[in-house]
Amino acid sequence: MLVRLHDGTTVDAEVRGTGPTLLLPVDPTPVEGPRADELRQWGNDPALGRNLIDGLAGAFRVVAFDYEGRVLAEPKPDTLTADAVTADILAVADAAGAERFAFYGYSWTAVSGLQLAARTDRLTALAMGGWPPLGAPYAGMLRVTTATHELARHPPAPREPTGNAWADAEFTLSEPQTRQFVTLYLSLRDFDERAALTTVTCPRLCLVGGADTITYDERWGDVTIDLAEPVRAHRAELATLGWEVHVLEGLDHMAAMQAERVLPILRPFLEAALL
Repeated sequence: MLVRLHDGTTVDAEVRGTGPTLLLPVDPTPVEGPRADELRQWGNDPALGRNLIDGLAGAFRVVAFDYEGRVLAEPKPDTLTADAVTADILAVADAAGAERFAFYGYSWTAVSGLQLAARTDRLTALAMGGWPPLGAPYAGMLRVTTATHELARHPPAPREPTGNAWADAEFTLSEPQTRQFVTLYLSLRDFDERAALTTVTCPRLCLVGGADTITYDERWGDVTIDLAEPVRAHRAELATLGWEVHVLEGLDHMAAMQAERVLPILRPFLEAALL
């Protein structure tokens, strides 16, 4: 099922299972070949999307769409704002015939999920992974994405490895690919988290790795992005606001997103919320 996005490009959405609808922005096709080996080196599962779908389709109607893959393949450097991302997700829901639906996103698609929830009353449940609903580092991510865009505009010369995986990673992103994320975080500069959270009343879940902290060197903005500490700091307040909160101790950003970590938390939450 092809869905037209805000800029006229399309994304393919795959529907699996029956039951309440869950929108899942993941790649349903396992990665193979050298790219799969690269993902494994970073601690990622080349079949992550497929494993999440398989783990949820027995109880839910899962609508899977590789949104991240599409924006990287067909960048939206001037238009990837929070409003546009929300419109794209709603377009997927409309194409799937889902007036009401749940949503799970991880990392920047979790950012997108909160923006979606703040802009529509169509959500039956919201699950966010790898991004804090309160105290999130929007300013830090703007610095990182701006620095990344500068690297794309002016590729750095090779240098000696530092031992920091993020700092030593080979830079392969293009100028349009990186600029679209600057556009996204620029659109979130004035986002009022607390005001938004008061409007989100559907069942909601937050999960984050307890070791989810990334330190970027000067090439990437000289900033530390700590996604775990804001969740710990605001855990009681989030619970008061109605959030179910999980901190997966000892796990970093990549480890906490894997299906074997997510499904034992996400599926019971969705079953309680939707079934």
